[in-house]
Amino acid sequence: MSKVAWIGLGIMGYPMAGHIRAKGEHDLVVYNRTSAKAEQWVAEHGGTTTATPAEAAKGAEFVFCCVGNDDDLRHVTLGKNGAFENLGSGAIFIDNTTASANVARELAAAAKDRGAGFLDAPVSGGQAGAENGALTVMVGGEPAAFEKAQPVMDCYARQVRLLGPAGSGQLTKMVNQLCIAGLVQGLSEGIHFAEKSGLDIPAVMDTISKGAAQSWQMENRWETMMQGHFEFGFAVDWMRKDLAICLDEARRNGANLPVAALVDQFYSEVQRMGGPRWDTSSLIARLNNAEKKS
Repeated sequence: MSKVAWIGLGIMGYPMAGHIRAKGEHDLVVYNRTSAKAEQWVAEHGGTTTATPAEAAKGAEFVFCCVGNDDDLRHVTLGKNGAFENLGSGAIFIDNTTASANVARELAAAAKDRGAGFLDAPVSGGQAGAENGALTVMVGGEPAAFEKAQPVMDCYARQVRLLGPAGSGQLTKMVNQLCIAGLVQGLSEGIHFAEKSGLDIPAVMDTISKGAAQSWQMENRWETMMQGHFEFGFAVDWMRKDLAICLDEARRNGANLPVAALVDQFYSEVQRMGGPRWDTSSLIARLNNAEKKS
């Protein structure tokens, strides 16, 4: 049994921390900006709450974090009463936030100065993956820290892989989001085209999903996209945040991302349609809306 701290109990963090408590039987202390959420978590899972990230990190062997963005991450780590105030020598900070590679490298250096380890470990699999303990975890950091922390990460994951030094996990998550953005737009256009052509869409999807067009998005979202249901976790606002990170990194590394830039514009249209909290498959709503206007 290890002492584990968890910072951030949002849609993803809440069930992820629960899996660590249930499967690892670790001594777990949790912090959340809204204390009522932390108290609710403890009522369900046990463990204890703290008033600050610094208190949560005190004496912890592993400190996990899952917050919103770079600014949130800096606040709970390097800010006043941040976790790094009490990050002990030999402890490992595991960040599951989807953030920039730059902040990952910054925090890895800050942790090293304290004699601690740091892993940037963004996840893929959405709310369902978090609830089912079946996330894919993309990790950047030192091999020794990874080997020590992997058994704890395994509690909420179906795959955990070290992909390189600090920042590599975040860069891999960017690749993941770029691929998804193009897939969802292609699927939206395919369904829209099939409908306009008068095809039997369930038959079409059943057929092409057995061939080269198959994807997770097709298997899990085509039907709800047809029904106009977009309440499946990963919101348009979050995707735009992730695509902004991708496009910013591309400006530095010279990558050419014309499709990602275009899809980001499409998502901005979905936001203006009233869909900032719709899930990412709502790109099809933009096509249908354009048709109504015409």
